[in-house]
Amino acid sequence: MINKVSPSVTQALAGIQDGASIMIGGFGTAGIPNELIDGLIAHGAKDLTIINNNAGNGDTGLAALLATERVHKIVCSYPRQVDSHHFDRLYRAGKLELELVPQGTLSERIRAAGAGIGAFFVQTGYGTELANNLDGSPKESRLIDGKYYVLEQPLHADFALIKAEAGDRWGNLIYRKTARCFGPVMAMAARVTIATVHDIVELGALNPETVVTPGIFVSKIVKVERTITQGGGYKA
Repeated sequence: MINKVSPSVTQALAGIQDGASIMIGGFGTAGIPNELIDGLIAHGAKDLTIINNNAGNGDTGLAALLATERVHKIVCSYPRQVDSHHFDRLYRAGKLELELVPQGTLSERIRAAGAGIGAFFVQTGYGTELANNLDGSPKESRLIDGKYYVLEQPLHADFALIKAEAGDRWGNLIYRKTARCFGPVMAMAARVTIATVHDIVELGALNPETVVTPGIFVSKIVKVERTITQGGGYKA
């Protein structure tokens, strides 16, 4: 019998090893799997490569993970915001490597990895420093229909930590509004995908037409309590 439900965050994260590459879903503070991030901090894995849309806010979530100084590299689109002081401190001290990727390119690199696409050409970044590799060498470019494009590589990861709204024991997932961002493509691009859900339903209870991430892309799911904001609403 297929049952991907883990009894706890700790058990779900047990297989993460030092040096792992980890995709973390969410956009800003929407859709961030905070319970999995807290569990990763408690787990103690180090020398991590984190792939996310930004580099954390304030002192919680991804920012708290960076503060442990167990992340050696981050791949993201928006590393610096008003409250990204942990990223600032580590980057300026040379303790954190940054690979800056435009947001659309980041999403497409992740999607390409999940779809089995070897590489793709994109206009974004051509003629800028973003058209260079990390070692400073230029990426391949090509003239297509009178416009220059840059060759970008798919972005794989060992693990993806994502947040969904509900799932079943086979790992089929649905999402809530903007909490859906990045989660579906990350689930496809990672070797192991771990998802938190607020509800675990019986097989067949999810309308197949609303399932966004099929269970074939999910390794483990963990039920977590829903967070209620100070205003009385639900946190995405």
